[in-house]
Amino acid sequence: MKITFYGHACLGIEIKDVHILVDPFISGNEKASNVDIDGIKADYILITHAHQDHILDVERIAKRTDAVIVSNYEIVVHYQNLGFKGHPMNHGGSWDFDFGKVKYVNAVHTSSFPDGKYGGQPGGFVIQAGKKTLYIAGDTALHYDMKILGQNYDLDLAVLPIGDNFTMGVEDAIIATRFLKCDRVLGYHYDTFGYIEIDKVKAKAKFDSKLKTLKLLDIGGSMEV
Repeated sequence: MKITFYGHACLGIEIKDVHILVDPFISGNEKASNVDIDGIKADYILITHAHQDHILDVERIAKRTDAVIVSNYEIVVHYQNLGFKGHPMNHGGSWDFDFGKVKYVNAVHTSSFPDGKYGGQPGGFVIQAGKKTLYIAGDTALHYDMKILGQNYDLDLAVLPIGDNFTMGVEDAIIATRFLKCDRVLGYHYDTFGYIEIDKVKAKAKFDSKLKTLKLLDIGGSMEV
């Protein structure tokens, strides 16, 4: 399982020959100006919630790639009504896709489309493929349901928001690692704009002090899980 960071909360995940894109927000992110949007491969597009900074480039990429959009019922129906392929899910539900199993799990946040239309309830994803298990938290506060995930899954990596203000920050992300029983974290949803700028050196040091690992990828950078 290979993960590429495209800035903000956008991830590319390669599982064998399947390409998964999560929360595509690239064209509106000045820090991701080096990313070739039209070169990104996508067989599936996973969407955690409907805020603009998570869906801005969904239509552009889905139109080119014919990707299947996977999200909550309201978001998927929205895109199906526009002519795109979709697989609707809801909290607690799981599905066996050709690349592995996906479970749509709780997140504590809000969800609405840029025009104010209801975007269902926000969520995150647990992806199991082969012997690897990945948790993508989405935009969320720290919450006790993470303890359930820690009890039910042996997580290899947790992708957690660390920018604070709109989501949990570094301190709560460290607590989340205890709930999740996962000491390896890929941080995201930080530095894109003023409200969520962080001191990356201090953030890593705080994780290190608790014997945890915080990985922060450069935009366009990748890592193996």
